[in-house]
Amino acid sequence: ATVELGSRVAATLGLPHNPPEAARYSRRKDLSRRALAAESVRIPDFRLLDLDRPLDPQLDGFTLPAVIKPLVLSASRGVIRVNTPEEARAACLRVAKILAGESLADDFAARHLLLETFIPGADVALEGPYFEETYYIKPSRHADRVQQQLVECTRAACAALGLREGPVHAELRIHDDGPVVMEVAARTIGGECARLLSFGTGRSLEELVILHATGRPLTLAHADGAAGVLMLPIPGGGILRRIEGTGAARAVPGITDVLVTIRDGYELVPLPEGGSYLGFVFAQCPTPEEVEAALRAAHAKLNIVIAPLMQIQDTR
Repeated sequence: ATVELGSRVAATLGLPHNPPEAARYSRRKDLSRRALAAESVRIPDFRLLDLDRPLDPQLDGFTLPAVIKPLVLSASRGVIRVNTPEEARAACLRVAKILAGESLADDFAARHLLLETFIPGADVALEGPYFEETYYIKPSRHADRVQQQLVECTRAACAALGLREGPVHAELRIHDDGPVVMEVAARTIGGECARLLSFGTGRSLEELVILHATGRPLTLAHADGAAGVLMLPIPGGGILRRIEGTGAARAVPGITDVLVTIRDGYELVPLPEGGSYLGFVFAQCPTPEEVEAALRAAHAKLNIVIAPLMQIQDTR
């Protein structure tokens, strides 16, 4: 929501900015889908679901498998793949419960969900029915032709939404017949993953954003080799007791840092209800393949000790 607010402040002050409506489109998935469809940008087929109406008629006739997602939450919270009508109904109720626990200022987003066709893509690994982000590796190992298609598709999506200033975070899936836009947000990537940008540019994410916003000249220092980050997934719910093996993970050749961001004693909530990670593992190697291998080896060294969550209930 701060992206839209920032665009309005910048407009008032006469600073470079995205139109406020473009920032709003990029953060509301239903508005984004409509804007992209109007400009013939490739997106999944979609349908808006009203939680105040019976679900069965709204789900009827939609191609499965599909994906249920909330309109405004981030970090893949509430995003669930469904393969049958029964799974679709259950997912809608599950996401509705997640939304009920949020303090959403947008009443429409609190009572509606997005239903869209599942787009298979060889570049994405799925762990169960949820869409948990894990590995980011650069440079890309896709062919130059595919990378150019991704750039062109993202550029078309930004134009369709009206985004023209500042950073964007775009997610696409490479289907058999070309890229399909999943999300385009008028913001930077979240969490500690932004550290990856300093490799290959010589600049931190914050420097890149501020230099662009102030119109300063931008010089980049290109680095040889490859780098990557693993966002440590939460393996299950409960109370985090400890994470064992961080020293062994740091000792894996190519690993540059292991950062744990959740403290012992905190409750862990996995997807789709949760929206955080245990931490981040960073690697730098001569090739992307070696980076991925190092991250997987480091992950294998870690043992996440989780205690059951004990809840006290009044049975009177």
